[in-house]
Amino acid sequence: MLTKYTMSNEQIITALKDSGMRITKQRRLVAGVIAENDGASCKDICCSVKKRDRSIGTATVYRMIKALEDIGVIERIDIIKLN
Repeated sequence: MLTKYTMSNEQIITALKDSGMRITKQRRLVAGVIAENDGASCKDICCSVKKRDRSIGTATVYRMIKALEDIGVIERIDIIKLN
């Protein structure tokens, strides 16, 4: 599950620019999906991105999630399901 620190899409884009990343159409789309889906799982983010643009691969989404995690925009929380 991902938790963002109450950042808008534009704030996420600005953080990416500040970290030196180029802002591509794909990165802008993934940032928008993350901004709209606080608390969503990585898999849910991938599904939402692919619904909007089927050309964006799963690896691209996960790399973007990792980059956002590295710069402190989001936090990935591992959830363990107990029966």
